[in-house]
Amino acid sequence: MARPLESVPNFSEGRDRATIEALRDAVGARARLLDVHLDPDHNRSVFTLIGTGKELVSSLLAGIECARERIDLRSHKGAHPRIGAADVVPVVWLEPEDMERARAVTLELAERVGDELGIPVFLYGELAEGRGPAFFRHGGPEELARRLEANELRPDFGPVTLDERAGGVLVGARRPLIAFNVNLRGSLDAAREIAGVVRERDGGFPGVRALGFDLPTAGLVQVSMNVEDPDASPLHEIVDRIEREASERGAEVAGSELVGLMPASAAAASAGAKLRIEGFDESRVLEVRLLET
Repeated sequence: MARPLESVPNFSEGRDRATIEALRDAVGARARLLDVHLDPDHNRSVFTLIGTGKELVSSLLAGIECARERIDLRSHKGAHPRIGAADVVPVVWLEPEDMERARAVTLELAERVGDELGIPVFLYGELAEGRGPAFFRHGGPEELARRLEANELRPDFGPVTLDERAGGVLVGARRPLIAFNVNLRGSLDAAREIAGVVRERDGGFPGVRALGFDLPTAGLVQVSMNVEDPDASPLHEIVDRIEREASERGAEVAGSELVGLMPASAAAASAGAKLRIEGFDESRVLEVRLLET
């Protein structure tokens, strides 16, 4: 029996409970729903699903269709950049040998979204010569619409113009990553500066993408990160660096936040480092060993 694949669709709604419940029903009826993360300041919801390729395609199509019907991007306000009601929809392989299967499922999903739902689809990551979501989100839906009109860019599937309400959707295949945020008491400028320090693009940690956001509901600011290689960039080292950088800017760490789920290996590595247990990894975690028996 084939191992399940994972998907972590991000929808541009984190406030309206009725819409979030409708999205939950749509994706959860066809695949196994493991987690839902909501953020009213980002105005975003992140669902974690697992299933066979067929189950994920069916589930994600239903979720994207629900988002198209219930979310109007023209009136959307939130801290997180986005280009669609169903903004980014990755299919994730959990083991390296499942990468090609995940790629095939991703392409099937992308084609069906374009053909059946009539929403333009942009491939990213492994299927798009390394282009990430930021390539498409820069300047928001308005700038993306201009680039399409100027023939600077074309969707990989579906119509050549953005849907008036739903925008477009980013679809990709990728390895597991950790979506991890550190909240600060301090200024937005401090959060943005610290994001620049820790992200790979500006000389920070390998495989870390980071932005600084304001969180008015919480009265905090945030360094929001995707940690694409937690082995090369352990979470505890990132937090330690952020704490030092915050102190230098008159800010302080108020807490951290995990978006979705994380691999046991990353949690074990950070726990072992903080507890100073030599050679500690996921093989020393009771529940992991029980699952192997």
